[in-house]
Amino acid sequence: MRRWYRKLGPGLITGAADDDPSGIATYSQAGAQFGYQLGWTVVLTYPLMVGIQMVSARMGRVTGHGLASNIRRHFPRPVLYAIVAMLVVANTLNVAADIAAMGEALQLVVGGPEHGHAIVFGTVSLLLQVFLPYQRYVRYLKWLTLALLAYVAVVFAIAVPWREVLVGILWPRLVLSAQTLTVIVAVFGTTISPYLFFWQAAQEVEEINAEPGAFALAQAPEGAREHLHRIKIDTYVGMGFSNLIALFIIISTATTLHEAGITDIQTSAQAAEALRPLAGDSAFLLFSLGIIGTGLLAVPVLAGSAAYAVAEAFEWKSGLDLKLLEAREFYAIIALATLGGVALDFTPIDPIKGLFWCAVINGVIAVPIMVVMMLLADDPKVMGEFTVTRRLKALGWLATWTMAAAVVAMLATS
Repeated sequence: MRRWYRKLGPGLITGAADDDPSGIATYSQAGAQFGYQLGWTVVLTYPLMVGIQMVSARMGRVTGHGLASNIRRHFPRPVLYAIVAMLVVANTLNVAADIAAMGEALQLVVGGPEHGHAIVFGTVSLLLQVFLPYQRYVRYLKWLTLALLAYVAVVFAIAVPWREVLVGILWPRLVLSAQTLTVIVAVFGTTISPYLFFWQAAQEVEEINAEPGAFALAQAPEGAREHLHRIKIDTYVGMGFSNLIALFIIISTATTLHEAGITDIQTSAQAAEALRPLAGDSAFLLFSLGIIGTGLLAVPVLAGSAAYAVAEAFEWKSGLDLKLLEAREFYAIIALATLGGVALDFTPIDPIKGLFWCAVINGVIAVPIMVVMMLLADDPKVMGEFTVTRRLKALGWLATWTMAAAVVAMLATS
């Protein structure tokens, strides 16, 4: 078990961070609106998510550079700046929505002002990223992934008609309207999110920097088999954990909210509150605590991935293993993304209402980023002898074109 635990790191944290409060809101909306009929989406996206995340992880380990750094080296600057700008805007909105959802969830459990809770969550997250050494911080993030087990407990705290669940996954009966396609794109966008690409690639670079005498595989190919095998296990487990939890959230909200006729769920905290009279206090408490735990995991991933992208784009020093004064610009971006998200919660803009649409935006902007990633991963000038295998290449492009098809279908029917 200890050996397996050591193999899990960037992939596990990345997968768990995918089920952030905005993701929980999207999956809750899918379950509340369509019952079990959208369970197939998280089953379908599992191999696609594995493929594209493995591409990003391999790129970080092989080149010793993050995704934005590789884009800067091999694509025109306008492409780089457009991608990084889209990522930063989407991530900051996501941070705002997640912190607000955490504040709401804590208010439901213990009372108090939700804005006050949001300030505390944002401040704690920022201080941990700035002052904790990378290796210790990663250990805390790995333990935080256990918060997602709350959603497993929720499913087993209610009576689930498993036969209907299976039918919904294997034989969904859906009318492909504009509303349905928008929800599908939102589920795809919150499952296969751009910030996850940047984070997992950057964390592989951090692993190299944290290990004395370690080098990128392009410089030290003798360790390739071991590292690529670890990346494979880490990614399969991490994405499997992520999508299993997403499926359980859809099942729990479909069993309770959809069956009770409650179909308009805008936030994760609203989903938790609606569960109380239908599934009892235990399910409500588990759902609420899950929102807080996953938020504490996701906010640093969102802010950190934006900081890695900006720092790599402008060739600034970056890395959670560096001291504050060694990477001032990097930590400044983390602070801006985190505190900017907190500040948005005090403006007339309601970031909570943007949770669902943030997932849709992520689905739309993921497509050009995935195209760029796949071109880089198949280029010998970038990857040397470690260009993606034929199977991984096929899976990565399948994920890209599936996302593109979903977005085009949504736009065509809107």
